[in-house]
Formats: sequence, C-alpha cells, structure tokens
Amino acid sequence: GEIDSKLLPTEYSLKPAYPNPFNPVTIFDYTLPYESSVHFMVYDIRGRLVTELIGGIEPAGYHSIKWNASKFSSGMYFVKIQAEGFTKTQKLMLVK
Repeated sequence: GEIDSKLLPTEYSLKPAYPNPFNPVTIFDYTLPYESSVHFMVYDIRGRLVTELIGGIEPAGYHSIKWNASKFSSGMYFVKIQAEGFTKTQKLMLVK
C-alpha cells in the first residue's frame, strides 16, 4: 500500500542505545527518510570491526536493531551507522 509520507522521518538519525551500559543486549533505534544503503558496524576500543549488524538496503522509516553481545568481552565499544551521506558514532559499555 501507499506509505503516508507524513509518517516518514524527515532526516537520518541514530538514537542513544538502550540500555547502555548493557549486558548482553542493547537496542538501537534509527531513522531513514529514504530507502538507503545502510552499514551498521560495531568496533572495539582499538578500532577493530567486531561485527556488522546491517549491510544492505533498508526501507525508509523507523527502525530498531538489537545487538546481542553475549560472545564479546566486557568493555567499551563504538557503534557506527553509515547511510548515504549520514554517519554517526556512539559509545557503548558492555558490563558483564
């Protein structure tokens, strides 16, 4: 069906992860005003890529993704979203 454009977000965004600090699951809410190629990556404190949560085309709208970090060690991580011209990074603390 038709998507009501008034209900679509007007900009790219990444909301603060919740919970944070977390163990072992945290949730990211993000918005895409247009269908976009999205890369959602998690890096460790040394800047090494530890997992890619999304890599591909996502529809416009409001999205939510979970990261289950049960197989990762405690510490600081950085999540980075890239979508078209938008990039945002935030810090996460995994506490076990």
